[in-house]
This record gives sequence, structure tokens and C-alpha cells, in this order.
Amino acid sequence: MPTDQVASNKATFRRFHEAVNSGDAGLIARTIDELVEPDVRIGTPLPIDATGAQALKQVWATLLRAYPDLQVTVEDLIAEGDKVVCRNVVTGTHKGEYLGLPPTGRPVTYNEIFIFRFAGGRIAETWGVVDVLAQLRQLGAVPEPS
Repeated sequence: MPTDQVASNKATFRRFHEAVNSGDAGLIARTIDELVEPDVRIGTPLPIDATGAQALKQVWATLLRAYPDLQVTVEDLIAEGDKVVCRNVVTGTHKGEYLGLPPTGRPVTYNEIFIFRFAGGRIAETWGVVDVLAQLRQLGAVPEPS
């Protein structure tokens, strides 16, 4: 894949990342419409019935309701061929219902790694590993190991 396409894919990822960190669910939804294929294949298990871009919109709306100050800090960004990989640290304060848990007011910090595959300049597939266990421990839903 030409170097300019790799650079374009990284730039598209950065636009998506900027929208996510805006805290504005409407902006995130519009950015998803612009940058993500409507039938994007999502390889991360999600606790929702929607698929494709609609599923991504629901995920971000849910996260922002739970963590209105959510911030995703990219620690590593690697691009090769048609894929962009990011390793992130996510922080937020639990101020809304999340996975059935009422708001605790507790801060959370967790790690995630995502792979995005691009086709025609748009995100066509995603795979992710999110440390949900760390979230649940910090929210008091799962005990810390002894």
C-alpha cells in the first residue's frame, strides 16, 4: 500500500479520535457517519443488538452517559498496509449507569488496544480488546484479587 494511503488512514483515525475526545455524542455520531462504513464489521463483543456503524454510535453514547468526562489517550499508533493499530489509556468518572451499575462517582483508568482496517479511506473493520475487568474492579463490582 502506498505511503500516502497509510498517512491518510492515520489522519482519518486521528479525526475519529478527536471526535471521541470531544465528549459530544452528536459530533461522534456525525464523524462515524463520515468516516466509518455503514456495515463496518466489529470484531469486539458488544452487549447490544445493533450492528455496523449504528453499534459504534450506541457504544459511544453509552460510554458518554456513564463517563461524561471520558478521555482516550493514544499511547502508541502504528500503521501498516490497510490497518491502523492503537494502544490507548482511557480515563473517566463514573457518573451514569454502566453495565447495570448505578453511578459511583469513582474515577476509572483502563487500557485498550484496537485495530482498524480501512477500505476506500473509510473504516471497514475493527477489532478491540478492552480491559473491562479493570473497569469493574475500580467501580467496586468485582473484588480486587487478594
